[in-house]
Amino acid sequence: MKLKNIIYVGLALMSLTACNDYLDVDAPSSYTEGFVYGSTDEVNRALDGVYTQALSNNLYGNLYQRDFNLNSDVDIIINSSNQASQNAYARFDCTSRGSQIYSFWTAAYNLIEYANRFIDGCENSPLYKSADTRASIMQSIGEAKCLRDMTYHDLVVMFGDVPFTFHRAANRGNGEFLPPVTDRQAIQDSLIADLEGIAPYMNSSSSTTVERCSKEFAEGLVARIALTAGGYSLRPDKSNPNNYGTMQRPENYKDYYRICMNYADSVISSGTHSLTQSFQDVFVNECNYNVINNDDVIFEIPFAKESSGNTGYIQGPTYSAYQGETVGPWGATSGNARLNAFYRFLFRDGDERREFVNGLWYYSYKNNGDGTLSDSVYIRQDYSVHDNKWSKLWTSPAQALGAETEGSTGINYPYLRYADVLLMYAEAANEINDGPTDKAIECLRQVHSRAFANSADHDAAYIAQAEGSKDAFQKAVLHERMWEFAGENSRWRDLVRTNTYGEELVYSFLRYYSAAMQSISGPTGYEDAINQHDNYNGRTGYIDQLPGRIYYHQYSIDEANVMALRTNIHDQLYGYVVNNGTVVQSYPNQTLKSLRIYNAYHTAQQPNLGQIRMGGFKATGWNSANFYQWGNDDTGLPNDQCKYSFYGYIRCDANGNIWIINNGVAQNFPTEIPSADKLPAVRYILPYPNLVIQRSNGAYTNYYGYTN
Repeated sequence: MKLKNIIYVGLALMSLTACNDYLDVDAPSSYTEGFVYGSTDEVNRALDGVYTQALSNNLYGNLYQRDFNLNSDVDIIINSSNQASQNAYARFDCTSRGSQIYSFWTAAYNLIEYANRFIDGCENSPLYKSADTRASIMQSIGEAKCLRDMTYHDLVVMFGDVPFTFHRAANRGNGEFLPPVTDRQAIQDSLIADLEGIAPYMNSSSSTTVERCSKEFAEGLVARIALTAGGYSLRPDKSNPNNYGTMQRPENYKDYYRICMNYADSVISSGTHSLTQSFQDVFVNECNYNVINNDDVIFEIPFAKESSGNTGYIQGPTYSAYQGETVGPWGATSGNARLNAFYRFLFRDGDERREFVNGLWYYSYKNNGDGTLSDSVYIRQDYSVHDNKWSKLWTSPAQALGAETEGSTGINYPYLRYADVLLMYAEAANEINDGPTDKAIECLRQVHSRAFANSADHDAAYIAQAEGSKDAFQKAVLHERMWEFAGENSRWRDLVRTNTYGEELVYSFLRYYSAAMQSISGPTGYEDAINQHDNYNGRTGYIDQLPGRIYYHQYSIDEANVMALRTNIHDQLYGYVVNNGTVVQSYPNQTLKSLRIYNAYHTAQQPNLGQIRMGGFKATGWNSANFYQWGNDDTGLPNDQCKYSFYGYIRCDANGNIWIINNGVAQNFPTEIPSADKLPAVRYILPYPNLVIQRSNGAYTNYYGYTN
């Protein structure tokens, strides 16, 4: 049953003191602490108040899912501006005055203070000392610690070294009134120790809901923090604040990998989670408010229906109204959380995730000219595609929120999944043992096999290649994570941790640049390098053969006729995967029309128009749309969206020169792509908010080339 008892009254149970001005934390008032921590019912309400902080759109409800899901070869926010910005975070272009940074920072520290206050209240409660209530209180403390440490972890990943304390504001002495900026390694060590200490006292996933933090979540969070701590991160040059810093990893990095392996193994060995659901069903169930325990999801942010969270509003197809009219039973969707236009080419054929995740069409209500409106479906001709993991449109009509609604969907967001734990174990074990162990291979196989449930030959070939060496296995794990975690704020973090972010950003930029230039003047000279870089998917030379014209067909479909419709490999029925005459995966919304797309992954081919009468089609002919026509014939250059979407790291100027940014200095990009170790560091680290620095009276300062 979906958790709906996130009690907003709980805010009043967690009064804060005014000494948090530097964080701009609100100070709701107040029941006495003796009352709050004197009964388990009131403790539970206070704990709901801690959970409530995570639901803010300034934290996990929106910004985490979109604005701070930075650009990569998977997730992308397209940008056409050739000017520096205060808040274009996804393209590594911002200042300390960006409003979203301050909003996220404040919401994160608000949650941390609520959790610190709650933990302190519980540990000083008579319930903590009573044998009859201690187990219950320890579980509550564990949940608050998980939420606090989860938030600190994300702050460290995004901001590097940050202010850190486990003490509530009222208990901090003069020396700690302003929490000191602490080295990220020390913070991560503290988080790991904190969770290691509480996890044994927490309830297993088998006896709670994935909307609550469990023992398995605590252990999985340890694994994630340890893997991050053992990886690379951008470190500041404190002797030169204008320097962007250098990528470094700790000398004892294998100690962290061992921690990761051991705690991931503990989750796996518990047997409480599995990958029984299909990949698509994991997310469609979330969209329908079905909380599935003991399967893939280990912990999901428990948004409240119609009051919090934009999951499924920012993702999925755009669904817009015509001239202010209402939009069917689901309400409008923005669909502005997008995926890289080339992401779908990086999948192996037969991967069911490709058809589900990559959304190539969108919806609008259309005026029929007779005073009536009807749903219309349009192909997405754009620089990105929709992220179809979640959508309000996947909700059954009975669960739909209503035509007047937009955000606050209440659709949960999976913060940690079992697939992640399996792949963390595989990566860590491969590193510790200088090659894949049998268990590491099995962990990779479990995730990969689910996506290839109906294409066993691809699965076997992929695994056989992966287990050949340490490097091959590491690449396979990272590719699997790329295919598995689109839209889950994962890809850019994986690339940072493995010190491959700069390389992947270069190739991401060059794909857009090359496609645009080919549409107006022919090859750029980078195509061979791109094809070689992307060859792991078995599609040699795709960047030279992008389908400049794609044929498509609107239809309402009878699933019994799917096999008749899918005539060859070029004929993609998006959302429909067929095996031996049986539909094994279908488009999540059977009410709305879909598009039959003929050549989404292959060179442009004219379909056999005689096929349009097959299989119960209700249409009159094929349409076609131009794709990848991103060049400007007048200037002979790519359109601005291709030039500036990676602005803070690599970009093209108005004269056609490509520049890569090295410590804030734009340098000419060579005709031969440098190796990964020769590329400059990516300034993915965000600056401390300017207002926070001002309120710190000089205690906090920015590095990485940011001004205060």
